Amino acid sequence: MEKSSKIYVAGHRGMVGSAIVRQLDKLGYHNVVTRSHAELDLTDQVAVAKFFEQEKPEYVFLAAAKVGGIVANDTAPADFMYQNMMLEMNVIHSAWKNECKKLLFLGSSCIYPRMAPQPMPESCLLTSSLEKTNEAYALAKISGLKYCEYLNRQYGTDFISVMPTNLYGPNDNYHLTHSHVVPALIRRFHEARENNLDSVVCWGDGSPLREFLYVDDLADLCVFLMNNYSGNETVNAGTGKEVSIRELTRLVALTVGYTGEILWDTSKPNGTPRKLLDVSKSRTLGWQYKTELEDGLKLAYKDFLENPFRAER
Repeated sequence: MEKSSKIYVAGHRGMVGSAIVRQLDKLGYHNVVTRSHAELDLTDQVAVAKFFEQEKPEYVFLAAAKVGGIVANDTAPADFMYQNMMLEMNVIHSAWKNECKKLLFLGSSCIYPRMAPQPMPESCLLTSSLEKTNEAYALAKISGLKYCEYLNRQYGTDFISVMPTNLYGPNDNYHLTHSHVVPALIRRFHEARENNLDSVVCWGDGSPLREFLYVDDLADLCVFLMNNYSGNETVNAGTGKEVSIRELTRLVALTVGYTGEILWDTSKPNGTPRKLLDVSKSRTLGWQYKTELEDGLKLAYKDFLENPFRAER
Protein backbone atom coordinates (compact mmCIF):
# COMPACT_ATOMS: atom_id res chain seq x y z
CA MET A 1 0.00 0.00 0.00
CA GLU A 2 1.12 3.54 -0.73
CA LYS A 3 0.61 6.19 1.95
CA SER A 4 -1.96 7.83 -0.35
CA SER A 5 -3.78 4.59 -1.26
CA LYS A 6 -7.53 4.64 -0.72
CA ILE A 7 -8.16 2.21 2.13
CA TYR A 8 -11.59 1.15 3.39
CA VAL A 9 -11.80 -0.18 6.94
CA ALA A 10 -15.14 -1.97 7.43
CA GLY A 11 -16.15 -2.01 11.08
CA HIS A 12 -14.01 0.96 12.13
CA ARG A 13 -16.00 1.54 15.32
CA GLY A 14 -15.39 -1.94 16.66
CA MET A 15 -12.40 -3.05 18.67
CA VAL A 16 -10.45 -4.51 15.73
CA GLY A 17 -11.46 -1.95 13.14
CA SER A 18 -10.62 1.00 15.37
CA ALA A 19 -7.22 -0.55 16.13
CA ILE A 20 -6.52 -0.90 12.39
CA VAL A 21 -7.47 2.75 11.84
CA ARG A 22 -5.09 3.76 14.67
CA GLN A 23 -2.29 1.70 13.14
CA LEU A 24 -2.82 3.12 9.65
CA ASP A 25 -2.81 6.65 11.05
CA LYS A 26 0.33 5.89 13.06
CA LEU A 27 2.12 4.71 9.92
CA GLY A 28 1.10 7.73 7.85
CA TYR A 29 -1.68 6.35 5.66
CA HIS A 30 -3.88 9.39 5.08
CA ASN A 31 -6.65 8.28 2.71
CA VAL A 32 -8.70 6.00 4.96
CA VAL A 33 -12.42 5.64 4.23
CA THR A 34 -14.91 4.62 6.93
CA ARG A 35 -18.67 4.36 7.30
CA SER A 36 -20.72 3.86 10.47
CA HIS A 37 -23.52 1.29 10.55
CA ALA A 38 -26.04 4.16 10.35
CA GLU A 39 -24.34 5.38 7.17
CA LEU A 40 -23.89 1.96 5.57
CA ASP A 41 -25.62 -1.28 6.57
CA LEU A 42 -23.21 -3.95 5.35
CA THR A 43 -25.99 -6.57 5.28
CA ASP A 44 -27.71 -4.49 2.58
CA GLN A 45 -26.33 -5.79 -0.71
CA VAL A 46 -27.58 -2.89 -2.82
CA ALA A 47 -26.16 -0.28 -0.42
CA VAL A 48 -22.77 -2.00 -0.26
CA ALA A 49 -22.59 -2.30 -4.05
CA LYS A 50 -23.40 1.41 -4.41
CA PHE A 51 -20.73 2.37 -1.84
CA PHE A 52 -18.01 0.42 -3.66
CA GLU A 53 -19.04 1.79 -7.04
CA GLN A 54 -18.81 5.36 -5.73
CA GLU A 55 -15.70 5.09 -3.53
CA LYS A 56 -13.62 2.49 -5.42
CA PRO A 57 -11.31 1.64 -2.49
CA GLU A 58 -7.99 0.10 -3.50
CA TYR A 59 -7.53 -1.87 -0.29
CA VAL A 60 -10.10 -3.25 2.17
CA PHE A 61 -9.75 -4.41 5.76
CA LEU A 62 -12.90 -6.40 6.55
CA ALA A 63 -13.10 -6.16 10.34
CA ALA A 64 -16.87 -5.76 10.62
CA ALA A 65 -18.69 -8.63 12.32
CA LYS A 66 -21.40 -9.52 14.79
CA VAL A 67 -19.43 -10.89 17.75
CA GLY A 68 -20.07 -12.10 21.28
CA GLY A 69 -19.13 -14.58 23.98
CA ILE A 70 -20.42 -18.08 24.75
CA VAL A 71 -23.86 -16.94 25.91
CA ALA A 72 -24.52 -14.72 22.91
CA ASN A 73 -23.28 -17.32 20.40
CA ASP A 74 -25.19 -20.18 22.01
CA THR A 75 -28.51 -18.35 22.36
CA ALA A 76 -28.65 -16.55 18.99
CA PRO A 77 -26.92 -18.80 16.43
CA ALA A 78 -29.28 -17.84 13.59
CA ASP A 79 -28.52 -14.15 14.08
CA PHE A 80 -24.78 -14.76 14.19
CA MET A 81 -24.83 -16.83 11.02
CA TYR A 82 -27.13 -14.57 8.99
CA GLN A 83 -25.58 -11.21 9.84
CA ASN A 84 -21.99 -12.36 9.44
CA MET A 85 -22.65 -14.25 6.21
CA MET A 86 -24.52 -11.33 4.68
CA LEU A 87 -22.06 -8.57 5.53
CA GLU A 88 -18.91 -10.48 4.61
CA MET A 89 -20.27 -11.79 1.31
CA ASN A 90 -21.52 -8.34 0.33
CA VAL A 91 -18.19 -6.64 1.05
CA ILE A 92 -15.98 -9.34 -0.49
CA HIS A 93 -18.16 -9.61 -3.58
CA SER A 94 -18.26 -5.85 -4.14
CA ALA A 95 -14.50 -5.58 -3.61
CA TRP A 96 -14.01 -8.14 -6.39
CA LYS A 97 -16.57 -6.54 -8.71
CA ASN A 98 -14.90 -3.15 -8.31
CA GLU A 99 -11.38 -4.49 -8.89
CA CYS A 100 -10.06 -3.85 -5.41
CA LYS A 101 -6.29 -4.48 -5.38
CA LYS A 102 -6.30 -6.40 -2.12
CA LEU A 103 -8.67 -7.37 0.69
CA LEU A 104 -7.89 -8.70 4.14
CA PHE A 105 -10.64 -10.76 5.78
CA LEU A 106 -10.63 -11.17 9.56
CA GLY A 107 -11.94 -14.39 10.97
CA SER A 108 -11.51 -16.11 14.33
CA SER A 109 -9.67 -19.07 15.77
CA CYS A 110 -13.07 -20.66 16.49
CA ILE A 111 -13.08 -21.78 12.84
CA TYR A 112 -10.81 -24.64 13.82
CA PRO A 113 -12.13 -28.01 15.05
CA ARG A 114 -13.05 -28.42 18.70
CA MET A 115 -10.47 -31.16 19.14
CA ALA A 116 -7.86 -29.80 16.74
CA PRO A 117 -4.20 -30.66 17.29
CA GLN A 118 -2.47 -28.23 19.65
CA PRO A 119 -1.11 -25.79 18.71
CA MET A 120 -3.56 -25.42 15.80
CA PRO A 121 -1.93 -25.05 12.38
CA GLU A 122 -3.74 -23.31 9.54
CA SER A 123 -3.92 -26.68 7.76
CA CYS A 124 -6.27 -28.24 10.35
CA LEU A 125 -9.25 -26.26 9.04
CA LEU A 126 -12.28 -28.47 8.27
CA THR A 127 -10.61 -31.68 9.45
CA SER A 128 -13.23 -32.48 12.13
CA SER A 129 -16.30 -31.07 13.95
CA LEU A 130 -16.56 -27.58 15.40
CA GLU A 131 -17.31 -26.42 18.94
CA LYS A 132 -21.13 -26.44 19.15
CA THR A 133 -21.48 -23.29 21.27
CA ASN A 134 -20.08 -21.07 18.49
CA GLU A 135 -20.64 -23.27 15.45
CA ALA A 136 -22.86 -20.74 13.62
CA TYR A 137 -20.29 -17.96 13.90
CA ALA A 138 -17.49 -20.32 12.87
CA LEU A 139 -19.37 -21.53 9.79
CA ALA A 140 -19.97 -17.95 8.70
CA LYS A 141 -16.28 -17.10 9.08
CA ILE A 142 -15.21 -20.25 7.24
CA SER A 143 -17.51 -19.26 4.39
CA GLY A 144 -15.88 -15.83 4.21
CA LEU A 145 -12.33 -17.12 4.04
CA LYS A 146 -13.33 -19.80 1.52
CA TYR A 147 -15.01 -17.20 -0.69
CA CYS A 148 -11.75 -15.24 -0.68
CA GLU A 149 -9.88 -18.41 -1.60
CA TYR A 150 -12.29 -19.27 -4.42
CA LEU A 151 -12.13 -15.75 -5.87
CA ASN A 152 -8.33 -15.96 -5.86
CA ARG A 153 -8.44 -19.30 -7.60
CA GLN A 154 -11.12 -18.44 -10.16
CA TYR A 155 -10.49 -14.77 -10.85
CA GLY A 156 -6.92 -14.08 -9.73
CA THR A 157 -7.77 -11.71 -6.90
CA ASP A 158 -5.37 -11.03 -4.04
CA PHE A 159 -7.69 -11.57 -1.06
CA ILE A 160 -6.12 -12.87 2.15
CA SER A 161 -7.47 -14.07 5.49
CA VAL A 162 -6.24 -13.67 9.06
CA MET A 163 -7.46 -15.81 11.96
CA PRO A 164 -6.86 -14.09 15.31
CA THR A 165 -6.96 -15.78 18.67
CA ASN A 166 -8.97 -14.30 21.58
CA LEU A 167 -8.64 -10.51 21.47
CA TYR A 168 -8.87 -7.77 24.06
CA GLY A 169 -7.96 -4.13 24.42
CA PRO A 170 -9.22 -0.58 23.76
CA ASN A 171 -12.80 -0.18 22.49
CA ASP A 172 -13.84 -3.64 23.68
CA ASN A 173 -17.44 -4.55 24.51
CA TYR A 174 -17.97 -4.84 28.28
CA HIS A 175 -21.60 -5.99 28.25
CA LEU A 176 -22.24 -8.45 31.08
CA THR A 177 -23.74 -11.21 28.93
CA HIS A 178 -22.68 -10.40 25.35
CA SER A 179 -18.97 -9.80 25.83
CA HIS A 180 -15.91 -12.04 25.59
CA VAL A 181 -14.09 -13.40 28.60
CA VAL A 182 -11.52 -10.64 29.27
CA PRO A 183 -13.89 -7.65 29.13
CA ALA A 184 -16.54 -9.61 31.02
CA LEU A 185 -14.07 -10.38 33.82
CA ILE A 186 -12.80 -6.79 33.92
CA ARG A 187 -16.31 -5.44 34.41
CA ARG A 188 -17.32 -8.16 36.88
CA PHE A 189 -14.29 -7.69 39.14
CA HIS A 190 -14.46 -3.91 38.89
CA GLU A 191 -18.10 -3.88 40.00
CA ALA A 192 -17.41 -6.44 42.72
CA ARG A 193 -14.65 -4.22 44.09
CA GLU A 194 -16.81 -1.11 43.88
CA ASN A 195 -19.66 -2.88 45.71
CA ASN A 196 -17.39 -4.58 48.28
CA LEU A 197 -18.57 -8.07 47.31
CA ASP A 198 -16.98 -10.97 49.17
CA SER A 199 -16.90 -13.25 46.15
CA VAL A 200 -17.29 -13.44 42.38
CA VAL A 201 -18.71 -16.47 40.55
CA CYS A 202 -17.11 -17.50 37.24
CA TRP A 203 -18.36 -20.04 34.71
CA GLY A 204 -17.03 -23.60 34.44
CA ASP A 205 -14.12 -24.95 36.44
CA GLY A 206 -11.36 -22.65 35.15
CA SER A 207 -9.46 -25.45 33.44
CA PRO A 208 -9.72 -24.46 29.74
CA LEU A 209 -6.57 -23.00 28.25
CA ARG A 210 -6.76 -19.87 26.15
CA GLU A 211 -4.46 -17.59 24.19
CA PHE A 212 -4.94 -13.80 24.21
CA LEU A 213 -3.67 -11.17 21.79
CA TYR A 214 -3.75 -7.43 22.44
CA VAL A 215 -5.81 -5.85 19.65
CA ASP A 216 -3.19 -3.26 18.65
CA ASP A 217 -0.77 -6.11 18.00
CA LEU A 218 -3.36 -7.67 15.68
CA ALA A 219 -3.73 -4.36 13.85
CA ASP A 220 0.04 -4.22 13.41
CA LEU A 221 -0.02 -7.72 11.91
CA CYS A 222 -2.92 -6.88 9.58
CA VAL A 223 -1.12 -3.91 8.04
CA PHE A 224 2.08 -5.98 7.86
CA LEU A 225 0.29 -8.80 5.99
CA MET A 226 -1.46 -6.41 3.64
CA ASN A 227 1.98 -5.23 2.58
CA ASN A 228 3.90 -8.51 2.77
CA TYR A 229 1.69 -11.56 2.23
CA SER A 230 -0.35 -13.11 -0.56
CA GLY A 231 -1.77 -16.63 -0.52
CA ASN A 232 -4.88 -18.77 -0.22
CA GLU A 233 -4.10 -20.21 3.19
CA THR A 234 -5.13 -18.12 6.16
CA VAL A 235 -2.56 -16.76 8.61
CA ASN A 236 -2.95 -17.34 12.33
CA ALA A 237 -2.64 -14.29 14.59
CA GLY A 238 -1.61 -14.98 18.16
CA THR A 239 1.16 -15.06 20.73
CA GLY A 240 1.88 -18.77 20.83
CA LYS A 241 1.33 -18.64 24.61
CA GLU A 242 -1.62 -19.89 26.63
CA VAL A 243 -3.06 -19.39 30.09
CA SER A 244 -5.80 -21.20 32.00
CA ILE A 245 -9.07 -19.38 32.58
CA ARG A 246 -8.42 -19.80 36.29
CA GLU A 247 -5.07 -18.00 35.99
CA LEU A 248 -6.62 -15.35 33.76
CA THR A 249 -9.26 -14.56 36.38
CA ARG A 250 -6.51 -14.18 38.96
CA LEU A 251 -4.60 -11.78 36.72
CA VAL A 252 -7.72 -9.71 35.99
CA ALA A 253 -8.64 -9.56 39.69
CA LEU A 254 -5.09 -8.44 40.46
CA THR A 255 -5.21 -5.80 37.71
CA VAL A 256 -8.53 -4.43 38.94
CA GLY A 257 -7.58 -4.63 42.60
CA TYR A 258 -10.26 -7.09 43.68
CA THR A 259 -9.21 -9.16 46.72
CA GLY A 260 -12.34 -11.25 47.36
CA GLU A 261 -12.88 -14.96 46.73
CA ILE A 262 -13.26 -16.41 43.22
CA LEU A 263 -15.87 -19.20 43.03
CA TRP A 264 -16.54 -21.56 40.10
CA ASP A 265 -19.97 -22.64 38.83
CA THR A 266 -19.25 -26.05 37.31
CA SER A 267 -22.83 -26.37 36.04
CA LYS A 268 -21.92 -23.85 33.34
CA PRO A 269 -20.06 -24.85 30.14
CA ASN A 270 -16.31 -24.60 29.80
CA GLY A 271 -16.27 -24.32 26.02
CA THR A 272 -13.38 -25.75 24.01
CA PRO A 273 -10.78 -27.36 26.30
CA ARG A 274 -7.80 -25.75 24.58
CA LYS A 275 -7.31 -23.20 21.80
CA LEU A 276 -3.67 -22.43 21.06
CA LEU A 277 -2.69 -21.25 17.60
CA ASP A 278 0.40 -22.35 15.75
CA VAL A 279 1.93 -18.96 14.92
CA SER A 280 5.05 -20.24 13.17
CA LYS A 281 3.76 -18.94 9.83
CA SER A 282 3.53 -15.30 10.94
CA ARG A 283 6.92 -15.62 12.63
CA THR A 284 8.45 -16.97 9.44
CA LEU A 285 7.00 -14.01 7.57
CA GLY A 286 8.83 -11.74 10.02
CA TRP A 287 6.15 -10.66 12.51
CA GLN A 288 6.12 -11.01 16.31
CA TYR A 289 3.62 -9.80 18.92
CA LYS A 290 4.75 -7.06 21.32
CA THR A 291 2.31 -6.83 24.26
CA GLU A 292 2.46 -9.32 27.14
CA LEU A 293 -0.83 -10.27 28.80
CA GLU A 294 -0.14 -8.55 32.13
CA ASP A 295 0.68 -5.27 30.36
CA GLY A 296 -2.26 -5.58 28.00
CA LEU A 297 -4.71 -6.14 30.85
CA LYS A 298 -3.56 -2.91 32.48
CA LEU A 299 -4.14 -1.03 29.23
CA ALA A 300 -7.55 -2.66 28.79
CA TYR A 301 -8.63 -1.76 32.33
CA LYS A 302 -7.49 1.83 31.77
CA ASP A 303 -9.68 1.92 28.66
CA PHE A 304 -12.64 0.55 30.66
CA LEU A 305 -12.24 3.23 33.32
CA GLU A 306 -11.97 6.01 30.75
CA ASN A 307 -14.95 4.83 28.70
CA PRO A 308 -17.67 3.61 31.08
CA PHE A 309 -20.41 3.95 28.45
CA ARG A 310 -19.03 0.87 26.70
CA ALA A 311 -20.27 -1.27 29.58
CA GLU A 312 -23.81 -0.67 28.41
CA ARG A 313 -23.37 -1.74 24.78
